[in-house]
Amino acid sequence: MALAALVGLLATAVAVGFAYAGSAASIPRGVRIAGIGIGGMSADAAVRALQQKSRRLADRPVTFVAGGQRFKFTARQLGVTVGWQAAVDEARRGGAGFGPVRGFRRLVLRLSGRDVSPPIRSLEVNVAAALQAMAAKVDRPHVPSAIVLKGLEPSIVPGTPGRVLDTRVAAATIVSALASFERGRTVELPLRRDGVRVTVASLASVVERLRTMLSAPVRLRFAAAYAAVTPRQLASMIEVPEPGSQQLRIGGPAADRVFGQLSKLVDRPATDARISLGADGLPAVVPSVNGRTLDRAATAKSILQAAVVPGERVGKLVISAAVPARTTVEVQAMGIKEVVGSYETTYGGIANRLHNVRLVAELIDDNYIAPGATFSFNRTTGERSAAKGFLVAPVIINGELQSGIGGGVCQVSTTLFNAAFESGLPITERTNHALYISHYPLGRDATVDYPSTDLQFRNDTSHWLWVRAFIGNSSLRMTIFGTSPQRRIESSTTPLHAVGAVPVRRIPDPLLPKGEKVVDGSIPFSPPLATSVHRVVYSPAGKVLYDSVWSSSYRAQPKVVHVGTKPKPANKAAADKSGKIIALH
Repeated sequence: MALAALVGLLATAVAVGFAYAGSAASIPRGVRIAGIGIGGMSADAAVRALQQKSRRLADRPVTFVAGGQRFKFTARQLGVTVGWQAAVDEARRGGAGFGPVRGFRRLVLRLSGRDVSPPIRSLEVNVAAALQAMAAKVDRPHVPSAIVLKGLEPSIVPGTPGRVLDTRVAAATIVSALASFERGRTVELPLRRDGVRVTVASLASVVERLRTMLSAPVRLRFAAAYAAVTPRQLASMIEVPEPGSQQLRIGGPAADRVFGQLSKLVDRPATDARISLGADGLPAVVPSVNGRTLDRAATAKSILQAAVVPGERVGKLVISAAVPARTTVEVQAMGIKEVVGSYETTYGGIANRLHNVRLVAELIDDNYIAPGATFSFNRTTGERSAAKGFLVAPVIINGELQSGIGGGVCQVSTTLFNAAFESGLPITERTNHALYISHYPLGRDATVDYPSTDLQFRNDTSHWLWVRAFIGNSSLRMTIFGTSPQRRIESSTTPLHAVGAVPVRRIPDPLLPKGEKVVDGSIPFSPPLATSVHRVVYSPAGKVLYDSVWSSSYRAQPKVVHVGTKPKPANKAAADKSGKIIALH
């Protein structure tokens, strides 16, 4: 009988299970997603319904409130998306199973109900930007307790607490609200209290230190002398801690002024080592001299340490060595000790030309050339302009002698070229003058014109070179000092020779009778000329280092001939006493 009852109970249970099993393709009744009932719907229909509703609400804003400020955002703005398909799949799994098992599961869901939370995503960058914008309007950071100094008396201003947006919780709240189907309501965002972390009590000891510091002068010892810093000077120098800080420091414009005065007492600038010419005319190293300078940071620390000690308050002026930019060892290592090459030319002319020669020579003088470096005349002197003090003097322009700014500069470039020539250095750029100039060494002149025509030579020795210019009353000597590479130099020059006829420039002259010609003896003339210089540079062992030829071509200077254009009288004539021509009949 008991068995029959059990069998009957099982049969009833199976019957109930089958009764509520429904279709496996439908979602169990009693299931909701995001508050929307989808029981009895197919999975596809449920997904479509949820997606359509979500799309309709994507551009409808939700209002959020924080600290009395209102903000509106939409799901599309913050990139909030919902995984409706995943939620529907989870809802289906809750009522799945075979036959009566599925029926019992669905019966439980129908009686108890279930709300499935769908997965939510958002664009984190957009959400972070929204939180930052809200925080900028909502946040009221706390004001820490601070020390103020009125005269020589310090006091404490108590801090005040603040508030800040709880961005972590706010982010979750915003994303959840925008993922839901609720609109038209206001969502409150949480704030956190931002408490005062630097309290009045924590600054009490700092105020006591300040009172001690400003109670009396601080004496700073230097050698056998003392310098005093008064309490008022201390008050102006001490940087009262920023709100939230407890550290006392010395700084600011007032400290700069006080340290400037102290520096005048102790500072001694360092002297760089340099090269100077001795009585024998050879380079000698003038040693560097260390200086001293006030160590401001260490002296400030010494002042602070002395000022917090009651009673005798003595610190010290801390001195640091001022090291020269160029030491004796460094200058000695440059190897500038003897003449490598030298050349002298004589000069004359008008006062403006002599002025220009001296001026450009001063720009070239005292220049150093590192090993491997190339010396450039134009780069060293820059543009020779009136702004630099150059004057108008005779200069060759387009092959003609004219007047221009900087006339006479080529005297210096020619002299320097020959000094480099005699030094055996590689000359990488040189141009002869357009016209032959007899007082320069034949074939060894060098013209310059900023910025296009330059004189350049390279220091191919293993030591530095030092270029010096020595200006006399009528002569200029350029000397290159260094360590002589002991090179042997052989050079030869081809004779100056004409490479064409003298051109003639005829000038009509109404004062000369027609048919007469007179050569203008005041204007020099010359055919086109040419020459060349051959230089061979040998190493001490006899090896050929450089075998160079510099060819020079000089433009012709035309012979100026005056050609008469005055007509001859047709008949014999006589002149009266006034000089008029009288025709005879």
